[in-house]
Amino acid sequence: MNQDYIIPAGWSIIEEGFDANRVKSSESIFSIGNGAMGQRANFEETYSGNTFQGSYIAGVYYPDKTRVGWWKNGYPEYFAKVLNAPNWIGIDIYIEGQALDLNTCSQVVEFRRELHMKEGVYTRNFKAVMANSAEIEVKVTRFLSLEFDEVGAIKYEVTPLNSKREITFQPYLDSGITNEDSNWDDKFWNTTRIVSEGSQAFIESHTLKTNFSVCTFMQCHLDLNGVKLNNLPSATKEEQRVGHQYITQVEPGETLSLYKFGGYTVSRNHAEDDLMHAAKKVLAQVTELGFDALLEKQKKAWAEIWEMSDISIDGDVKAQQGIRFNIFQLNQTYLGKDSRLNIGPKGFTGEKYGGSTYWDTEAYCIPFYMATKDQKVARNLLKYRYNHLEKAIENAQKLGFTKGAALYPMVTMNGEECHNEWEITFEEIHRNGAIAFAIFNYCRFTGDYSYIPEMGLEVLIGIARFWQQRANFSEQKNKYVILGVTGPNEYENNVNNNWYTNYLAKWCITYTIEQLQKVKEGFPEDYKRVIGKTEVTDTEVRQWGKVADQMYFPYAKEQGVFLQQDGFLDKELITVENLPKAQRPINQKWSWDRILRSPYIKQADVLQGFYFFEDHFSLEDLKNHFDFYEPFTVHESSLSPCVHSIQAAKLNQMEQAYTFYLRTSRLDLDDYNKEVEEGLHITSMAGTWMSIVEGFGGMRVVEDTLSFTPRIPSQWKGYSFKVNFRDQIVKVSVTAQKTLFLLTGKNAITIQVNGSPVQLRPNTAVEI
Repeated sequence: MNQDYIIPAGWSIIEEGFDANRVKSSESIFSIGNGAMGQRANFEETYSGNTFQGSYIAGVYYPDKTRVGWWKNGYPEYFAKVLNAPNWIGIDIYIEGQALDLNTCSQVVEFRRELHMKEGVYTRNFKAVMANSAEIEVKVTRFLSLEFDEVGAIKYEVTPLNSKREITFQPYLDSGITNEDSNWDDKFWNTTRIVSEGSQAFIESHTLKTNFSVCTFMQCHLDLNGVKLNNLPSATKEEQRVGHQYITQVEPGETLSLYKFGGYTVSRNHAEDDLMHAAKKVLAQVTELGFDALLEKQKKAWAEIWEMSDISIDGDVKAQQGIRFNIFQLNQTYLGKDSRLNIGPKGFTGEKYGGSTYWDTEAYCIPFYMATKDQKVARNLLKYRYNHLEKAIENAQKLGFTKGAALYPMVTMNGEECHNEWEITFEEIHRNGAIAFAIFNYCRFTGDYSYIPEMGLEVLIGIARFWQQRANFSEQKNKYVILGVTGPNEYENNVNNNWYTNYLAKWCITYTIEQLQKVKEGFPEDYKRVIGKTEVTDTEVRQWGKVADQMYFPYAKEQGVFLQQDGFLDKELITVENLPKAQRPINQKWSWDRILRSPYIKQADVLQGFYFFEDHFSLEDLKNHFDFYEPFTVHESSLSPCVHSIQAAKLNQMEQAYTFYLRTSRLDLDDYNKEVEEGLHITSMAGTWMSIVEGFGGMRVVEDTLSFTPRIPSQWKGYSFKVNFRDQIVKVSVTAQKTLFLLTGKNAITIQVNGSPVQLRPNTAVEI
């Protein structure tokens, strides 16, 4: 049974009624972020119930020493983790000396929280009867500024209802925090300085080992019934905490409001000895504006984001809420301003996966950012990998590869591998191919070839060298094979000749050889520089080509399909529909030994290859493989439903496509995997966007031309989306009867619709 307490609404995520059992789940779902920092939706006031406190700063991490039963050569020394950062949102509240704590109140009514996705604002309201019989009404508004991305703002309003009350606000900063997922219970932060000056307070601290310095800051003021009070607080300092205290007598029906501005300045962006000065500077800017004006700027900034990235769905409010939630969280996590940053699978919503970068970025996220932002944003994601090329070469060297072969990490913060499960660290090498594919995909979509001679060719050479060395020649098969790998289906470890991995290896090598020739002919100076740096020879390139030309692919003639790996048909081939529901999910109900011997597929594996290289195969090929593999797929990865939705739509199996879409779009809202309290599935959210644009909209780039094959689920009256294709914005609006195309740009373009050319002129709707 999936959770169903989130109230359907087009532009909001809404929870009504207080339930302590939902607190951790809602802390994830109502998370907020601005690309530079983020936080779970923890209560500002004291909460003694079950909670998972989390605030995170982009790019600030700690190398937590690897913990394994026994060591293997090549194991990463640490797992890099985004850190639970010092807490700036805290506000202890006392009514007549009694702490406000929803876990101990005798009654909590009219509890409501809402994530206003259109504006990027989180609100929470409730009425409570406290243990001392005080009755109060509370309204809280919180947001993280997009314009001033080091700052967040809170407005906390308390109204006594039954009699005059003494209200004490104690806003504080706290650097004495820990990570729930620490391997060794290490201390990650060292607090070096605590300062209180009037209505401002600061804590300076730095991470151990990585030495990121952070100044956590706050500035507060009160108003009563909208009139500012100028009372200065008393201050309390502890070893890792600083608090301010405001005490006010409030009549029943009057509203006392605390305004709190807080956040972080970080040594990644400022000189280490200038952090407090930088904090004071940004505080001066936002307090001069004031809460309301800063809120208006927030609404305007989000309106600009939605203008390009929104997808509207008519006639299906749950589907509409799902896609907007996904788009909202993607934009909260990464805005493309800083090429040093990337996208963690949990974003700023939890600690699982360490907040690090996976192949998810290249395989799933780049298409979203290419089509909804300026192409520079996607280019920054590719630049991130180029900047880590030397580390990728080091990673390969640790595993015995030579001559500049590059193995990009499965998990990373700074380019070093920091994942320590051997079957993934050493064997899930297909991630290399996703990075090469992203380069190809970027050039195909944007038309910006300059990335390859400037940066991408070096990356491709390192990857081609890796594949050539990783393959070995089988005398028995008279082919090159790739042994001992884990494909995207992580329910198979240490297999031989995973088709997807072998196909990627062949494609990567072929594509690299093509780009070498293209750069040689069109960019001779870049070619000379790259060859001088990498020392690639014609003999070496011929050896690459030999491996690609003679790559082995397991194939089953009787079924007419490529096999996921050697021996797949030796399994007991019982489809998922014949698997008792009581045994699902198998990753929680079965032993790992049983999973590995089963035919069950965690996520698209062979079908991931058909998604990447759709144009290499016929529609009949896709149908054969989809019909063979999908019935064995348990979809126990967040990355699984989106690929299957796209392919079901391509095959015009619309009911199946819609079911997969609803699952991927509401994966967290409905908590399909029973783990949302750990954080949201940010990278799979980009796959949700692809399910509509590439799935139902059928968007592709065919022969250098934007192409659409629009379809619509029967549950919808219509849907629309925009894509930025080479600085020309195309809006697509689909109903069961027709599709409208509207071009915003300077020049006419020709697109393909259902395989036929259609010319679009600026600001002139074309109906198909």
